[in-house]
Amino acid sequence: MTKPQAPSAVTYPGRVLRFLRALGHHLSPVIFVGKEGVTSGLAAETDRALLVHELIKVRVQQEAPADRHEVASELATASQSTLVQTLGRTFLLYKRHPKEAKIQLPKARA
Repeated sequence: MTKPQAPSAVTYPGRVLRFLRALGHHLSPVIFVGKEGVTSGLAAETDRALLVHELIKVRVQQEAPADRHEVASELATASQSTLVQTLGRTFLLYKRHPKEAKIQLPKARA
């Protein structure tokens, strides 16, 4: 089961989260959390990746010191992004680009 949101992130409706999960399905991980865990450098690199891609997949390595759900929540909070999905040792993070959004989210139903 997934933990859909980080505490400081924007809350999206289920329809948008399903859309983002579908987009993220075929992505390869761009950030790997290793034995150092979530550091300030890793958080900064995650921020840079989110600025470029908006939706990224993160992989938690076996030697990571914390639980995968803790790592996902901590990294989402550190990067001020939305935790979209946690599946196994991978999770998806989304953060809308501040000026030019590449991903067009579905409109709310009337």
